[in-house]
Amino acid sequence: MGAPRETPVPGGVRLASAQGRWVLATSVLGSGMALLDSTVVNVALPRIGADLNADLAVLQWTVTAYLLTLSSLILLGGALGDRYGRRRIFVIGVVWFAAASLACGLAPNAGVLIAARALQGVGGALLTPGSLALIQAVFHPDDRARAVGAWSGLGGVGAAIGPFVGGWLVDGAGWRWVFFLNVPLAAVCVPVALRHVPETRRHDAAARGGFDVPGAALGALALAGVTYALIAAAEGLSPAVVVPAVLGVLLGVAFVRVEGRRADPMLPPAIFRIRLFSAINAVTVCVYAAFSGFFFLAVLQLQVVAGYSALRAGTALLPTTVLMLLLSARSGELGQRLGPRIPLTVGPLLCAAGMLLMLRVGPAASYLTDVLPAMLVLGAGMVTLVAPLTSTVLASVDVDRAGLASGINNAAARAAGLVAVAALPLLAGMGPEAYRSAAEFEASFRRAMPLLAGVLLVGALLAWLTVRTGTLRAAEPEPGRRCHPECAYHCGVSSPPLDPGEQEPRAER
Repeated sequence: MGAPRETPVPGGVRLASAQGRWVLATSVLGSGMALLDSTVVNVALPRIGADLNADLAVLQWTVTAYLLTLSSLILLGGALGDRYGRRRIFVIGVVWFAAASLACGLAPNAGVLIAARALQGVGGALLTPGSLALIQAVFHPDDRARAVGAWSGLGGVGAAIGPFVGGWLVDGAGWRWVFFLNVPLAAVCVPVALRHVPETRRHDAAARGGFDVPGAALGALALAGVTYALIAAAEGLSPAVVVPAVLGVLLGVAFVRVEGRRADPMLPPAIFRIRLFSAINAVTVCVYAAFSGFFFLAVLQLQVVAGYSALRAGTALLPTTVLMLLLSARSGELGQRLGPRIPLTVGPLLCAAGMLLMLRVGPAASYLTDVLPAMLVLGAGMVTLVAPLTSTVLASVDVDRAGLASGINNAAARAAGLVAVAALPLLAGMGPEAYRSAAEFEASFRRAMPLLAGVLLVGALLAWLTVRTGTLRAAEPEPGRRCHPECAYHCGVSSPPLDPGEQEPRAER
C-alpha cells in the first residue's frame, strides 16, 4: 500500500513536507474541477445545442442551473464544513460533483442535462469553500501564505488552460467529455484527501446555532423564479412568465424578512449596514454580471458568427486569463499603494472598452486585428480591478468576519452572473433560435455589448463615489498580525481564519 501514512497534525503541517504537498495537491484538484468546469462549458454550448436540438433557453439553463444552486448554497456549504468537518464535506462535494458530471455527460436530453447541472452546483457549493478552508486549517501559520499563493497560482494555470482543453475536447471526443473529464480528477482527489488530509472543524460550531436551511431554500427559490421568468420571457409575456416572476420577488422579500429575524442567519443583514461593504458588493454585482454575460455571448459570437472552431474560440479567450495569472499579484500591490478607488474605477472602464471593441468581431474576423485587441484591453481591466476588489471586501469588515464577507461577496458575484445570463438575451432581443442564424445572433450581440458596457460604467461610478482612497492602506495589518489568506484569491470560503483552539486535536478516520 506504499509508505506509512504520516501522523496528521491539524494546524501544524509544513508545506515542504510530503504531507503538505499532498494537501496542496488535493486542494488544487478539488477547486480545479469546479474552475475548469466553469471555463470549458461555455465553449461547448453550440455543440450541445446542435446535438440535443435545443433552443437558446436550454443553453442559458445549462449555465444558470449550475450557478443557481452554487450561489444559493455556497454559504451553507461552508457552514457544513465548520460543523461536520472540512475534509468530510470537501470529499462529499468532490464525489457529488463527479457523479453529477457523469450524469451531465450521459444526459440523453436537455431536461436531464439541466437537472444534472443543478446537481453539479450543489457539489460545487460543498467543495468550493472546503478547498481553501483545508489550507487555512491544516498548514502551519508560517506556511499558510505560501500555500495559498501556490494554490492560487496553480488554480490560475487551470483556468488558463480550461478554454483550450474545452475546445480540444469538443472538437475531438465531443462535448460530453467536457463533463467526463471531472470523473478521473475526482478519482485521484478523493483517495489523496482521505489518506493525507487531517480533519478539522470549529469546536464552537454546535454552540453557534443550527443551519439556516429556510434561508438557503428561500434564496434558491427566489433566484429560480426570477431566472425562469427572465429566460421564458423571450417567447413573450404569459402567465407562465408573470407567475414565476411574482413568486420569485415575493420569495425574495420573505428571504429578507427571515434573515432579519433569525438568530443565526446565513446572510446577516447587519453586515450590510457597513457602508463600504454594501458599496463594494454593489460594484461586484455590476462587474461580475458584465463578465458572465460577456463570456456567455462571446464564445457563441466567435463560433456562430466568426466561424471559429470550438478549439479556436476557446483559445481566443486565453489572453484575459494569462494576464490575470501573470499580473494579479502586482495589481494587488499597486492597489495597496494607490488605494482601491482608482483601480476600481479604471478597471471597469477598461473592461467596458474591451467589450465595445468586440463589436469589431463579425464574419471572418481576424484574430490579430479584431479579437486580440479586445481581449487584451478586457484582460487589462480585469487585472486592474479583481485583486483590489477582493482586498477591499475583506478590508471593509473586522478580521473575525473576513471569511463571511468573502463568502457573501462570492455568492453575490455568482448570483449576478446567474441573472445576467438569464436576462441579457431578453434585453438584447435574442429569439429562441438566434444562435442558429449568424445574422440574427450578430445583430443581438451588437445590442448586448453596449448594455454590458453600461453596467460596467455604473460599477465604475459607484466605486468612484463610495470607495475611499485610503481604505486598503488603513487596513494594513499591525506588526505580527497575519493577513487573512483569502486576500490571495477571490473565492467562496465562509469560515473565518482558524485559531489554534478551533482545530481538531487528532485526525478522524
